[in-house]
Amino acid sequence: MDILFSFLLSLFLFSTFTIFFLLRNSRCRRLRLPPGNLGLPFIGETWQLISAYKTENPEPFIDERVNRFGPIFTTHVFGEPTVFSSDPETNRFILQNEGKLFECSYPSSISNLLGKHSLLLMKGNLHKKMHSLTMSFANSSIIRDHLLDDIDRLIRLNMDSWTGRVLLMEEAKKITFELAVKQLMSFDPGEWTESLRKEYVLLIEGFFSVPLPLFSTTYRRAIKARTKVAEALRLIVRQRRRESEEGKRKEDMLGALLAGDNVNAFSDEEIVDFLLALLVAGYETTSTIMTLAVKFLTETPLAQAQLKEEHDQIRMKKRESSEALEWSDYKSMPFTQCVVNETLRVANIISGVFRRAMTDVNIKGYTIPKGWKVFASFRAVHLDHDHFKAARTFNPWRWQQSNSGAPPSQPNVFTPFGGGPRLCPGYELARVELSVFLHHLVTRFSWVPAEDDKLVFFPTTRTQKKYPINVQPRNVF
Repeated sequence: MDILFSFLLSLFLFSTFTIFFLLRNSRCRRLRLPPGNLGLPFIGETWQLISAYKTENPEPFIDERVNRFGPIFTTHVFGEPTVFSSDPETNRFILQNEGKLFECSYPSSISNLLGKHSLLLMKGNLHKKMHSLTMSFANSSIIRDHLLDDIDRLIRLNMDSWTGRVLLMEEAKKITFELAVKQLMSFDPGEWTESLRKEYVLLIEGFFSVPLPLFSTTYRRAIKARTKVAEALRLIVRQRRRESEEGKRKEDMLGALLAGDNVNAFSDEEIVDFLLALLVAGYETTSTIMTLAVKFLTETPLAQAQLKEEHDQIRMKKRESSEALEWSDYKSMPFTQCVVNETLRVANIISGVFRRAMTDVNIKGYTIPKGWKVFASFRAVHLDHDHFKAARTFNPWRWQQSNSGAPPSQPNVFTPFGGGPRLCPGYELARVELSVFLHHLVTRFSWVPAEDDKLVFFPTTRTQKKYPINVQPRNVF
């Protein structure tokens, strides 16, 4: 009986897979899909993608398919057929048609942890409104007039405790989290902020786990951490709402969210989700860029020497004035901006974005079917030798020919902050924070790696050992 059952089950599965392949191949030919390989049923090529990103060199996954099929190809990852693009024109088309032909689409593990009212998941008019509000709190004039003093002060405050062996990525995360909490809710560092940060570590670890609490300890911990973070933020929102009703208002992001009239007012739940997601954005990505900038500079001594020279000159001019950096100092860091650009290009913290086709989309002679995922790969463009000479080498001098951030003859090839309606609203703030961080690092310390460390790319780009360094104070001034 068991043998008969096994035989029938095998026959059923074989028949199902055969029908699946026949229907899929017929539909693919009819729709003029980009060339590619959908792999095995259900699994697709997910394991090949993950395996590549668990190595020190994830590029072959895209490289091999681009060489075989061209810059736009079809695959099947994370349970869905997906069109990958390593073509800058196609990527721009995808980004610019947000809300028209494409909509954002992320794995349920991320959406569950961030909340439905996070900026990452908002759509339509609500997204436009909240994106505009966030941009208004992170533009150049706001940074210059209100945020720069806190950025400079908190970075110096954290570095005051640096001695001997330092886990740079851990220290950078403390800095960026404290900055984000200060900018969003006006809290200075303390026990509350540090307790909240520890919960965030657990929350973020769950982003790329299996979204089933019964089967994933990581996801279960992340859900619990999310609950604690949300409750902590909810208490702050309620307190600030009472203060706002009494006429006591603060000029921060939370104050702006609470300032709406009865028609445009946001609920506590909406504000909590929004703040929670912004804290993730301000905390995780910028701290990783800080760490990798130092790693790349350490491995490129000429760049490190030129950066030190630029910042030593700024510090020399300030010997008779305040120690704090001013906006004019930030604007006098041309080589620093080259280092920032090159770090963003090589590191590719955001390797690309997932979108979902809202209708059948025709592009470059192909059709992307309605409901299919697309992945606009920034990483593939940034590391393409056709766009950047010796593209996989850290070379900040390549940016000296351009003040705009991209080679003038090749637009749309440098997109570390995305583009279109979902352009990262904190892009200028991230550049300022990284520049101020590098200024105080190179003028206050010399450093050497404490041990060998390497880049890893799954589930996120980071260093394997949090980049330990040995620091020594510089007594230059």
